[in-house]
Amino acid sequence: MVEEKLLNNLMDQMVDDKNIYSAVLCVENSDRSFSWTGAAGEMEENNRYFIASVTKLYVTAVVLQLVEEGRLALNDKISKHLSEDFCKSLHVLKGRDYSDELTITHLISNTSGIPDYFFHKQEDGRTAADELMEGKDEAWPLDKTIGLIKNLQPKFKPGAKGKAAYSDSNYQLLGRIIENVTEKNIGEVFDQYIFTKLNLSNTYTYGDLKDHTPVPFYYKSQKLWLPNYMASIGVEGGIVSTAEEVMIFLKAFFDGHFFPKEKIDELKQWNLILPPPGMFQFGIGLEKLWIPRIVSPRKPIKEILGFWGQTGSFAFYNPQTDLYFSGTTNQINGKGHRLATSAMVKIIKSVL
Repeated sequence: MVEEKLLNNLMDQMVDDKNIYSAVLCVENSDRSFSWTGAAGEMEENNRYFIASVTKLYVTAVVLQLVEEGRLALNDKISKHLSEDFCKSLHVLKGRDYSDELTITHLISNTSGIPDYFFHKQEDGRTAADELMEGKDEAWPLDKTIGLIKNLQPKFKPGAKGKAAYSDSNYQLLGRIIENVTEKNIGEVFDQYIFTKLNLSNTYTYGDLKDHTPVPFYYKSQKLWLPNYMASIGVEGGIVSTAEEVMIFLKAFFDGHFFPKEKIDELKQWNLILPPPGMFQFGIGLEKLWIPRIVSPRKPIKEILGFWGQTGSFAFYNPQTDLYFSGTTNQINGKGHRLATSAMVKIIKSVL
């Protein structure tokens, strides 16, 4: 299995740079005959952290369970589960209103064309992300998001062939659908469908503004503490957890704990979501890292499946080697994601 010396070296390399101040990495196989966790910099192995958009993989687990219960279907029109106020003029492109064509699949696969409230430039040329990265802590509930995106032009019509665009707006809408279907808030839903089922004692949806348990994440050299924002985005990135408990969830996700295991293949409807060099593919509530053949020409790496978070958090599985990876670089920049990808690839190559 993986040599501990390699793991320790990779862990040190993750924070041996002025851009990354802390990191945690957990690596396991299915039966835990191999299990290793390491931390470097300012973080410790058992620290709670914001898993950011890795939360969206938990959303996938919830949605598929609701499908199994017959409470919704992926091809449901979103208008079946949302009020007319939300749906009206939500997607108007070149004078045509596509709002009534939007489905749950379009939301969870980022193929709706609905703009992302987080990175979209507003009239003053700034984005919600700019304000937050400067430390301006502001809530972004769905009502506010809807008010913004209804004044923006969609990127493409829903389900346009080969088109996908990452949009947190999709998940805010999806969260409201889940809440309407279950008649519970998203924190209660996560607790019922995931946290309690897996006995996760260090995992919860952030909501108490006085809770300083999660470690702050970084933007460049600045520590960011944004409780109002994080409490408002439970469905798109508000789960707090540890590397160990993300690992428990990740393994449950892929081993059929929440839904029939064969359903995983149905999620692999890939669209390229980012241009080089940060390419990854997005399916139905699932991401796949794009690893060029040149990285491992003799023994190609086939699939690394899971989800990224904006704060450098990650949860991925490589069926080829039966290795699972969870953790974070706790930094909002592309370098943390690249370092985490590099570490996962080197570990996988070491056992191929």
